[in-house]
Amino acid sequence: MDATAAPRRFSAISPVLPALDNASKADHYGTIADASELEAVLGQGEVVVETSAGQEARLLFKFSVPLTLTYLLQYSFSLVTIFVVGHIGTDELGAVSLATMTANITGLAVYEGLATSLDTLCAQAYGLGRKEQVGLHLQRMVLFMLLVTVPVGAIWICSGWILAALVPEKQLAMLAGHYLRILLAGAPGYAIFEAGKRFTQAQGLFNASLFVLIICTPLNIVLNYVFVFVLHWGLTGAALATVVSNTLLPLFLFIYVRFVNPSSLDCWGGFTCAAFSNWGPMVKLSIPGIVMVEAEWLAFDILTFSASYLSTAHLAAQSVVMTTCIVMFHIPFSVSVAVSTRLGNLIGAGSLQAARIATKTYVVIFTVMGLIDVTLLASMRNVLPKAFSVDPEVVRVAAGVMPVLAVFQLFDATTALVNSILRGLGRQSIGGYVNLFVYYVIAVPLALFLCFGKPDLKLAGLWIGCVVGSSLITLLEGIYCKLTNWQKAVDDAKGRDE
Repeated sequence: MDATAAPRRFSAISPVLPALDNASKADHYGTIADASELEAVLGQGEVVVETSAGQEARLLFKFSVPLTLTYLLQYSFSLVTIFVVGHIGTDELGAVSLATMTANITGLAVYEGLATSLDTLCAQAYGLGRKEQVGLHLQRMVLFMLLVTVPVGAIWICSGWILAALVPEKQLAMLAGHYLRILLAGAPGYAIFEAGKRFTQAQGLFNASLFVLIICTPLNIVLNYVFVFVLHWGLTGAALATVVSNTLLPLFLFIYVRFVNPSSLDCWGGFTCAAFSNWGPMVKLSIPGIVMVEAEWLAFDILTFSASYLSTAHLAAQSVVMTTCIVMFHIPFSVSVAVSTRLGNLIGAGSLQAARIATKTYVVIFTVMGLIDVTLLASMRNVLPKAFSVDPEVVRVAAGVMPVLAVFQLFDATTALVNSILRGLGRQSIGGYVNLFVYYVIAVPLALFLCFGKPDLKLAGLWIGCVVGSSLITLLEGIYCKLTNWQKAVDDAKGRDE
């Protein structure tokens, strides 16, 4: 890019789309319409997107709401299964809990980590105006995910024997293995949907996945009821309900793209043999993406497992606290997806000025979001546990940990932000390194020491370790985002070949 050339200026909503009328602009989120025009602009000078903190805040709010609802509805699949299986029997409930934890670590976290590469690749390609490259990235990722499903499937098929060697309740382990073997049939659908979400989100179509979940969530409830309570298929029926629901997710997303919003097909150039080649950039971003997600998920599972060595009441309290944490996390995480998409679009378009304005706005928004969570949890610390348990000891322990969880939510929100900035910049590797170091060198050892060591803080000690870990991740990744060369991210986006 010629630094002496005059910059071209475009609106905040649609950087290089001056021909769009105001109505059509309002439906876009930092998107590009014409690749040839953008390439010409990039040859003339810096692309300057005229924006402001107020505009960025309004955009983020508009597109975060459907994303938040989407992720909460998708999480409800697990909650519905737990609720239904809880009415079958205690052994079945324990088996599903064990199976869900195993599925999360060995499969779903892998798919989620792989999909983070599309937060960079699809968003930047769309911001750069290379629309058909967005669909090409999707094809590559779907193929990659299906390939990864082979080792994931091997683990799930053998999970009964694997878990039997790790937990004392052999019968419980075999039931969990049975559940996972059935659940495997829905893994491809889940994976394709995770990739498809990024395809639509990169184009600013944040309502697409919400459209799918609004249909599939009640279907999932109905299927669970019919399979378990009408047909009396028990644990098998609960697993089959999840399989059918996960398989329907990409099908309904296709219906949305094809019939509800066919303009999104501008990013689909059809199936091509090019999808089988040039996987390098995708793999380079996917591996650290997996590390980022796995490091966090596994760390919290380790702490939950550790709580079982305290007492039954502490383990139950940990379930209450963890469930509260997961539900609340979906809000900053969903907003962070919109952030990474917006920054990816702006980085792809080469507008660093707008990207910096947007990032400063996001820092304020996520800090306020975290402070609201702190206030909410601290003020309701004696109320929330009673919604999960009637055992006074469980309620007492959980209420005692809620203030620590409140502080954790503040840093959990800021951590979601810095992770989204790294995805927008295409710097997932930094997040992978930082997460591994902080969680397993500092946070988990400190949590275990505070819980079981001389301080003997029990469950509160585990969560204090999480607070320290999350605050360090925010600090380290935040410093990197501040000091790194953002222009290099622009150059990397432009230098990626099809």
